[in-house]
Amino acid sequence: MNALLASTTRALADTGRWLRFAAQNTRRNGRRSAVTVAIAALGTAAILLAGGFALYTYQGLAQSAARTTGHLIVGRSEQFTRDEDTPLQWGLDGADALRERLLADPAVRQVLPKVEFTGLISNGEKSTVMMSTGIDADAELAIKGPFLTLREGRMLTSDQRNAVMLGEGLARSLKARPGSSLTLLASTVDGALNAQDVTVAGVFSTGVNELDKRLVYIDLPSAQKLLGSPRVSSLGVFLDRMDSTAPAQARVRALLDAAPATTGLAVQTWLDQAGFYRSVKSLYDRIFGALGLIIGVIVVFVVTNAMAMAIIERTREIGTLRALGTRPGELVRSFAFEGLVLGGAGALIGSVLAAAVSVALLLFPVQMPPPPGRSTGYPLQITLSPSLMSATMAAILVLAVLASAWVARRTVARPIIDALAHT
Repeated sequence: MNALLASTTRALADTGRWLRFAAQNTRRNGRRSAVTVAIAALGTAAILLAGGFALYTYQGLAQSAARTTGHLIVGRSEQFTRDEDTPLQWGLDGADALRERLLADPAVRQVLPKVEFTGLISNGEKSTVMMSTGIDADAELAIKGPFLTLREGRMLTSDQRNAVMLGEGLARSLKARPGSSLTLLASTVDGALNAQDVTVAGVFSTGVNELDKRLVYIDLPSAQKLLGSPRVSSLGVFLDRMDSTAPAQARVRALLDAAPATTGLAVQTWLDQAGFYRSVKSLYDRIFGALGLIIGVIVVFVVTNAMAMAIIERTREIGTLRALGTRPGELVRSFAFEGLVLGGAGALIGSVLAAAVSVALLLFPVQMPPPPGRSTGYPLQITLSPSLMSATMAAILVLAVLASAWVARRTVARPIIDALAHT
């Protein structure tokens, strides 16, 4: 044990000497070293900022998707795989009893029933297609918070009956305002046409133009009355945190399989229904992956060029060291440590720069313009995760060391006479 400890101490001391020697060598040409460090720093910062923006986007879309549908969605398997011929054809029976059983799980915060159907909405003079969702208004607001931007009027409450909230575009199309009377027309579960007079409680915006032109929220009992059925389309299960999704899905699946009345039900996660999230993530992964690759290549070329110039200038010095008995491997290690110093300094400065930009965006918010298809912008923020920062810094260091060692290897292998005669 003592011998191992002594050997480790000597190795660390030897590494420290080589690092000090490499740091002194990088100061020989301060301007070239400064340019190399600056480019490595900018490359590191660019990777971290681009990756941090992607992570912030992923987190925002994931939270939005989970807040919309629930972390878990419980429904009949046909609800997720087949289209309905009539409203609630694949709806859930006994939703209240199932909801109580799901709430017994310690990770479950709330279970929200939902009725989804399409139909027509009319102001007496004009009719247009609607996509309507029946919700438990009080519970919906309690668990989601202000999930809609209220433009006019007020939010739905559970004690209201025959009241609706309209998307901003739909309200504009129907010339409807809070207090206006409208008529909903939809097919019942038996295929008959049913109509129901409603009053506009409020006008909202989801931030998505196409949804705002069609979306209607109505209280759950009124929706069930219009469709002529006590069923619900699905149950949205909201958990205490995102990380609980996979374990909770397994527990809920076991709970449903244990009871004969619920064996035909399926449990999906928010990710299964988050098509937009998956598309954006796939696109951003490719874009920022290519960006990181390009920046990595630039850093390699810059470090390679800097080390090549340094080695050419010190060829006679290398020959002298070889003549004094320095082994080629030691010289390669020396230049590799110089690359480590340059790359490490650049990676550290770049990480600090990226962190400073991230904090600055919190202190001085920058609003991004609305993306295609949306009517509202969003704040520009950067998420710097420890894993992303560690991986980026490690990649820059490895690339710098490999580039330096590769350039040095050919020069130090030259015959000593040729190296001493180099001019």
